[in-house]
Amino acid sequence: MRKPLVAAFFALAIAGAGAAPAVAAPSGAPADTAGAQRARAASPTLQAVSFAGTVSLSNCSGSVIRFPASVDTDPALVLTNGHCLETGFPSPGQVITGQSSSRSFGLLNSAGTRVGTLRANQVVYSTMTDTDVTIYRTTITYASIRSTYGINALTVQDTHPVAGTAITVASGYWKRLYNCNIDGFVYRLKEGDWTWKDSVRYTSACNTIGGTSGSPVIDQSTGKVVAVNNTGNEDGERCTVNNPCEVDQNGTVTVRQGINYAEETYQIPACFTTGNRLNLSASGCTLPKP
Repeated sequence: MRKPLVAAFFALAIAGAGAAPAVAAPSGAPADTAGAQRARAASPTLQAVSFAGTVSLSNCSGSVIRFPASVDTDPALVLTNGHCLETGFPSPGQVITGQSSSRSFGLLNSAGTRVGTLRANQVVYSTMTDTDVTIYRTTITYASIRSTYGINALTVQDTHPVAGTAITVASGYWKRLYNCNIDGFVYRLKEGDWTWKDSVRYTSACNTIGGTSGSPVIDQSTGKVVAVNNTGNEDGERCTVNNPCEVDQNGTVTVRQGINYAEETYQIPACFTTGNRLNLSASGCTLPKP
């Protein structure tokens, strides 16, 4: 995974032994045949993506997000990875909700300049099961962020992303933008003890590195967040930490050294109600529950 920089050695120690045995395909294996069944994105009008609304964490990247139903008076939320949680990696099967937090975030403008500091008061949701996300609630509203800093939150798209879409991975930690396309989707992505469902695979141009964990993956045609960057296969190993493997519906394992991945976010908005409050029992909410 695109690990928190200060936690790298800890991650290797606790998670490296849990990988299930698998048989790797050759590094030049073709893309899965299911990709032929997916609609490729049309040729939309693309726009340049900036750093506005992204944040830097002490060891990861993130973004200020809102949902289609969010209003300006709601407390602003920050999205990053589950494995960026300040209290350590959630265990397989673990879901954390309502945990107190005082974590701070450096808010960036379009040029990548830090213009302010946001602070969390709660970990609203965090897990590394099925997906790899942490969502923080901050002490400030969207309206206050806009009036104080002139920055709008990024909206999370509530529909499944499409293969072929031009995307930007915007790292607030490194203040670096990675531009590529969605190459396809992975039925199961396995890394160490963790397994993620329906992950996004990038084309090779998005060569993300440690510290880009939690970066928003932004659709260049809409400016909306469609995924959160989380991992890549660094050494060609099979299903180990920092070397995730793809597992298809038939259990066939493919290793793609140098290819990087993200976790979809379209399912998150259905789990939030009025006031940006988490409701895992809401109709249509499919996020893992405690």
